[in-house]
Amino acid sequence: MTSETPPRARPTAREAGITIGRLSTGPSNAITDIAGVSVGHATLFAGSGPAAVRTGVTVVVPHPGNLFDQKVVAAAHVINAFGKAAGTTQVVELGAIETPIALTNTLSVGAAFDGLVDHALSLNPDLTSVNPVVGECNDSYLNDIRARLVRPEHILAAIANAAPGSVAQGVVGAGTGMSCYEWKGGIGTASRLIDSDLGGYSLGALVLANFGRAEDLVIGGVPVGRYLVPPASDQPKTSPQPGSIITVIATDAPATSRQLERIAHRVQTGLARTGTFGSHGSGEYAIAFSTARTIPHHPSNPTLAAEELAENGPAIDALFQATVEATEEAVINALCTADTVEGIDGHIRYGLPVDDVVEMWRNNGFRIMQSCDLPDEVSEKGRDGR
Repeated sequence: MTSETPPRARPTAREAGITIGRLSTGPSNAITDIAGVSVGHATLFAGSGPAAVRTGVTVVVPHPGNLFDQKVVAAAHVINAFGKAAGTTQVVELGAIETPIALTNTLSVGAAFDGLVDHALSLNPDLTSVNPVVGECNDSYLNDIRARLVRPEHILAAIANAAPGSVAQGVVGAGTGMSCYEWKGGIGTASRLIDSDLGGYSLGALVLANFGRAEDLVIGGVPVGRYLVPPASDQPKTSPQPGSIITVIATDAPATSRQLERIAHRVQTGLARTGTFGSHGSGEYAIAFSTARTIPHHPSNPTLAAEELAENGPAIDALFQATVEATEEAVINALCTADTVEGIDGHIRYGLPVDDVVEMWRNNGFRIMQSCDLPDEVSEKGRDGR
């Protein structure tokens, strides 16, 4: 099973036939559906046995310009702080992000920090201080994390290859060695569109999913974890590690930092829909930003004029719903797209059996429809899972 090449991504949840939520998705169903946002990866996949390397870096770049010079409005929310994220306190204090957002493994936060500093220095000759934003999860079940093979140059490479449009998911970048609900996890993303009469905004989520117990997994409202368990392994059975998840939210809505914090709070609801309860040892962070305007590092006037999202109407509720749905689907996409990986010391994380999940999901939907007092033509639609 061991290979020097990571497996290809499998179909997303929607491509497999599972629909999450009610809102429409963007054209790529990814965080990159927000204009200007790009995503890049650097994947480290090599070796086997005690020296297996299964790790990497993923970056989210809010806009293609100089982020230090033109920052984006942002917020950070900590759901459970058993984590080693960098830069979030200044984001909370100042309400802005001034570097790409880097995701990697726990012991590589320092390397990612250095890489983001190198990137900022290269663009700003007079820079003497910058606030890199780094999120992490622990991939030591599959990866030789102590080797600390992620280097600053990998962050620079991920930034260099960051692109809009379709986003690679599953076993890629920072997600290479991650686990989710005791299956193979990794990178997942999704997006939602807000109706034009509510502003016509877009919102996207990207997750680094590395959390959860198999028996708790819920997909599209179906408790599949009660019926599906990962295949038996030659490894001794141990209690699942609590794990972590980093969620990045992007929107083009003209939200203030405080409003973005409120949006970030809704990430927790999206995660809960997948079955997690946020265990004691989990590191769960949400970072949200808006591309609607930028904040100049050197403003020409002592005041800045800015459009602000109204909160006394349905638009912000629509953004809350979009956050919940996009977060939930991003997690499920991380599971669906990730194939089986063997890592350090023969540890294996198996790819979720998506065909079985689809059958469960469709059958459960049929039972729900049959239990409701609905017109015959509606019940008929449930018979083929649609």
